[in-house]
Amino acid sequence: MHITVVGSGYVGLVLGACLAETGNDVTCLDVDARKIEGLRRNVLPIYEPGLDALVARNQAEGRLTFTTDAAAAIGSAEVCFIAVGTPQDEDGSADLTYVLAVAEAIGRHMQRELVVVTKSTVPVGTAAKVEAKIREFTDRPFHMCSNPEFLKEGAAVDDFMKPDRVVVGVATDVARQVMGDLYAPFVRTGRPVIFMDIPSAEMTKYAANAMLATRISFMNEVAMLCEKTGADVDLVRKGIGSDARIGPSFLFPGPGYGGSCFPKDVQALVRTGEEYGAELSVVRAVHAANERQKHVLGAKVARALGGRVQGARIAVWGLAFKPNTDDMREAPALVLIEELLAGGATVAVHDPVAMHEAQRRLGTRVTFAPNAFAALDGADALVVVTDWNEYRHPDFARIKAALKRPIVVDGRNLYDPAKMRTLGFTYDSIGRGR
Repeated sequence: MHITVVGSGYVGLVLGACLAETGNDVTCLDVDARKIEGLRRNVLPIYEPGLDALVARNQAEGRLTFTTDAAAAIGSAEVCFIAVGTPQDEDGSADLTYVLAVAEAIGRHMQRELVVVTKSTVPVGTAAKVEAKIREFTDRPFHMCSNPEFLKEGAAVDDFMKPDRVVVGVATDVARQVMGDLYAPFVRTGRPVIFMDIPSAEMTKYAANAMLATRISFMNEVAMLCEKTGADVDLVRKGIGSDARIGPSFLFPGPGYGGSCFPKDVQALVRTGEEYGAELSVVRAVHAANERQKHVLGAKVARALGGRVQGARIAVWGLAFKPNTDDMREAPALVLIEELLAGGATVAVHDPVAMHEAQRRLGTRVTFAPNAFAALDGADALVVVTDWNEYRHPDFARIKAALKRPIVVDGRNLYDPAKMRTLGFTYDSIGRGR
């Protein structure tokens, strides 16, 4: 099948490479000529485990190409995916400028009957707007479809190749048949392709992310209460997660969620509710709780240092919003670092893959350590923000020797409190007491 994916960012690149892997001829179209040139040389604009090999292999075998030529890419397509960004507007809604620009390009350049698929995260009603925009520029037949993505950064390739479900919103039998054929190789083990109407598919994406964000914010609030009552949030998490009605996923307390999806999608869902006269008070509270949670680590550091951070040197391990990605969008580490700098501290940071992105965001205001232990030299405290594997079992004797004061604030509950006390650390974590 001849497929064009418009947008070569996180979603579009994973989508294009994985569809090419199953034998389709895929063209990834982007307006960023520099990005496209890099991709032709197998230089990826994002870090995602396994994606580089997938791109290189399918380019070498001729199934995956990259271009800035909209007329050629759209004109040859049987299926056209819209996978451009939908940044958050000032009022919290999703900005559809790029999506509608692609719709216009499709209308101008399509040469055959086409299935048009919105893959970008978009609010309910977007497919209808895309359809109307396309019809302004063509009278050729086409079929609208909504196919929200549910990829986890750091595991996106596996998520796409082995999905737990595929959600597809369609309005015609043609779209249903084409999308069923396209996803058949990925659901051979019996995982479902769930067909539904287009508005329901659009809503499913936002509802799923809001539910996951709710679990995170809920557990963070439980952790806060555990600290005040003397309960251990790790034991509470295990106790409720073993309930089959609840399950264990997304119940780990931490410094708040970040990334490109949860913060933006939660606020966009609230904004959609406002537009339709529905007060989504639970979803609104999830966002508020998460914003509060991002300040927890800063408060813990200040308390451990006697109430203020002025003049202190703080080591920060982990900058990306989660492990196995270089994505720092809405990362809790950014909130912590800004608070520390504003309080008069100096900051040394380390992250296995996000250092380049951090340099772009933070410039010369922090010290970038070449390795995790180099960040500790002369520091008054260590703060663990992202749960990378290399931070899980460090040499504690080396940590203690490098720190001026043996203070560790563990934002991911990686270490055992009793062990840390035995080793002589002043140790604080999330929801497990001090």
